[in-house]
Amino acid sequence: MATAQLSRSIRIHKASKETIFPSQITNEHESLIMVKKLFATSISCITYLRGLFPESSYGERHLDDLTLKILREDKKCPGSLHIIKWIQGCFDALEKRYLHMAVLTLYTNPKEPEKVTEIYQFKFKYTKEGATMDFDSSSTSFESGTNSDDIKKASVLLIRKLYILMQNLGPLPNDVILTMKLHYYNAVTPHDYQPPGFKEGVNSHFLLFEGEPVNLQVGLVSTGFHSMKVKVTTEATRVSDLENNLFQESSTTEIAHQGLDCDEEEEECDNHMQRMNFMHSQQSPESSRKKRKVSEPVKVFIPNRK
Repeated sequence: MATAQLSRSIRIHKASKETIFPSQITNEHESLIMVKKLFATSISCITYLRGLFPESSYGERHLDDLTLKILREDKKCPGSLHIIKWIQGCFDALEKRYLHMAVLTLYTNPKEPEKVTEIYQFKFKYTKEGATMDFDSSSTSFESGTNSDDIKKASVLLIRKLYILMQNLGPLPNDVILTMKLHYYNAVTPHDYQPPGFKEGVNSHFLLFEGEPVNLQVGLVSTGFHSMKVKVTTEATRVSDLENNLFQESSTTEIAHQGLDCDEEEEECDNHMQRMNFMHSQQSPESSRKKRKVSEPVKVFIPNRK
């Protein structure tokens, strides 16, 4: 997707009051626009509230009573172009229906990228079976048809929860490094496919945290054509003041897929493997699992936060 097209998708003019999401979703094209904007909004929220870019790298968009900061091209901050290019690459894979997961990872040691500080998972599905909303919360769970109002409510709730989470996470280290790995649906993705800004990546066997990790369920929005599920994992001590019943499940269990969420062949196991258990010393054999095609950025991003 050209830069101008990306700008139309996620770039916001400060005085704009128009809705950030489509007013209705009646076909796959409108659904794709919705999912792209929801993904870009979520990434923008994370980078803004984690203090990765200056104010000049964001425009404003309004969603109900929320004022959202959305990434835009900022020539004074070349780093913002890194993330926008990653979003571009995700858009390309979404358009082709290849993308299974986009995983934004923060770590501190360039020689040990498997030792992570925060992980943000965005899992995508492509379906025409009707919309469902599952907020991964004991207090909020319902299903509906492709009702635009319900889809908007689900999206607003996801963004609200993401904002609450970002505002309650402990501060990042100064020397943080960002990368994003893309996991694909192997059955439909060409072996040599790489989206703009990405190259062939290493399918990591495990990810490590210094402390005990906790998996935080942010939400799931489904339009009847696409769905996007968002999860965040970090050390439990960094979110000790967060309302547990809003995000967290009760305990950690085994990692489902390469240290990440279940893949599409394992969905029937989802109720038993909802959580992550990031192993500290050893990893169970992986021979029984299919290796998924993975891409990683041509260049990682190191923000100047000192």
